[in-house]
Amino acid sequence: MSPKIAFITGGNRGIGFQTALELLAAGVEVVIGSRDLRQGEEAARKLREHGANASALRFDITQPADHQAAYQYFDSNYGRLDILINNAGLAKGSYPGAGPEVSASQVPQDILHSIFETNFFAVVALTNTLLPLIRKSPAGRIVNLSSILGSLTLHSDPGSPIYDAKHLAYDASKSALNAYTIHLAWELRHTPIKVNSAHPGWVKTEMGGPDAIMEVADGAKTSTILALLPDDGPTGGYFHMGKPLPW
Repeated sequence: MSPKIAFITGGNRGIGFQTALELLAAGVEVVIGSRDLRQGEEAARKLREHGANASALRFDITQPADHQAAYQYFDSNYGRLDILINNAGLAKGSYPGAGPEVSASQVPQDILHSIFETNFFAVVALTNTLLPLIRKSPAGRIVNLSSILGSLTLHSDPGSPIYDAKHLAYDASKSALNAYTIHLAWELRHTPIKVNSAHPGWVKTEMGGPDAIMEVADGAKTSTILALLPDDGPTGGYFHMGKPLPW
């Protein structure tokens, strides 16, 4: 069997790039999706310095044509897709201290629509487009990059650490993504495919900001664990560092 093939959206930097490094170290061949092909190719070159196979695909998750192009790329070159990591996401004004979203009653509609388009609608569309190729894998894995801020249980608990971290557009988009994880995992429950949501943590990336408490190397661990789950691993779950989170 040839090496496993992984597609990481938004894989040219941050958590996505670090996840690519981790998967390459595990013997997985990685293709990273990047809106800017030059940045993607430079990231792939850096990955190849570690002596492993890596390539870049110009990819904007909000463009349906790019979804079809990705399908054609993996179908033509590999005939399957083993691992899909839906890493690309948008957090405009939606991480601590980043405003302008200050309350549920005042969230700008353009921010609500744009964040949902990237974090939910486009992820669902891409995954459903690539699913026929993932079904051809002997052990397909789908990892949806969520956030602890998508947990309705923790948001409703006055004693939780995120109780006061209310950013409706971003939080709700991740809650919706978690719902998709549950529904898709149920649909695929009789197949070898496993579908899980990952909370990487608050990580020092361009999106997470300099005040984040986790380094990028640690932020990639949850995605990597879920991408490489054994046959008896969980599906339809919500995890951080191997530990389940409440929905």
